[in-house]
Amino acid sequence: MTGELDRNNAILSIHPGAGGTESQDWAQILMRMYLRWADRHNFKTEIIDILYGEEAGIKDVTISITGPYAYGYLKAEAGVHRLVRISPFDANKRRHTSFAAVFVYPEIEDDITIEIKEEDLKIDTFRASGAGGQHVNKVSSAVRITHIPTGIVVSCQNERSQHRNKAMAMKILRARLYDIQLKKQQDKIENLVGEKKDIAWGNQIRSYVLQPYQLVKDHRTGIERGNVDSVFDGEIDEFIKEYLKIQSKKVNKSFASLSQ
Repeated sequence: MTGELDRNNAILSIHPGAGGTESQDWAQILMRMYLRWADRHNFKTEIIDILYGEEAGIKDVTISITGPYAYGYLKAEAGVHRLVRISPFDANKRRHTSFAAVFVYPEIEDDITIEIKEEDLKIDTFRASGAGGQHVNKVSSAVRITHIPTGIVVSCQNERSQHRNKAMAMKILRARLYDIQLKKQQDKIENLVGEKKDIAWGNQIRSYVLQPYQLVKDHRTGIERGNVDSVFDGEIDEFIKEYLKIQSKKVNKSFASLSQ
């Protein structure tokens, strides 16, 4: 936990892959897993933005997780997560494979400079809505901000105040823009020491198999666990800590190479 932003709060987003209801349901299972993990660590959670699926699950969710080193831990969860199970939505009870992508950003403090120009922003307001399309309120309090140069779109609809929703959306935007800057710096280091990225779409970091056997396997560390229910209930510390140990060794090795 020596990273510059490891001690910061985290902003976690989950996006289902292709597959409609099946993947959307998987995304919601992951959402619950991270909420339970945060609860186990006495972290405060707040769902900033959520879009429910028509039949089940979620199409998108952004969660604020507040607590010491929330980002330092959760950055280990960024990547593609794969589920194999008998689909509850398939009348023929066939086995399905679903994917969902998890993104984790550090919450950026105001003393870190991220230049955001007003002319680069497109700000829209709309009515906040919940599951089933029911309106949370009858005024346009929800806010959507588009950062034109990067194409990043963030939204917030959890507050009744448009002003507070805009402030939270700007906080998420700053975090994502900082993440882009951070990745550019990391790419430069990786190019110097010949490292390759571990995480990419289609290259899952972890598989959760429910059929024909039950097993959770982290493909980066090789750790396997047969108690899937406990993992889904938020017991993921072993996966996180082992990955962070491996990354720490890689960083030390990289710095040693650069200093030679």
